[in-house]
Amino acid sequence: VQLVESGGGLVQAGDSLRLSCAAPGGTFRYYTMGWFRQAPGKEREFVAAVNWSSRDTTYADSVKGRFALSRDDAKNTLYLQMNSLKPEDTAVYYCAAGTYYYSRCRGNVDYWGQGTQVTVSS
Repeated sequence: VQLVESGGGLVQAGDSLRLSCAAPGGTFRYYTMGWFRQAPGKEREFVAAVNWSSRDTTYADSVKGRFALSRDDAKNTLYLQMNSLKPEDTAVYYCAAGTYYYSRCRGNVDYWGQGTQVTVSS
């Protein structure tokens, strides 16, 4: 599964951004789909995920209430709406497909996108 991300950028604290993850020619049907992020000097961490079949979602505590997943099945695209952004949200955001819904573990990711930079200035 090839994952293509878009939507990153430079914003100010309190602003919003929407990231997109598409799978050209593929399907999300059999995967947990979601996002991880990696800030400079830090490990890649779980952000949010959706079980594509059940539509159940789960979020890291640090983003709960501010970030929201949505999907367009016709376009086979996953979105991450990020509101009330904070400087600590600055990171490269990676779309991920795998079986990590409960573990939230990088080791359970089968496919990664190329990453998109999100920078939040104070």
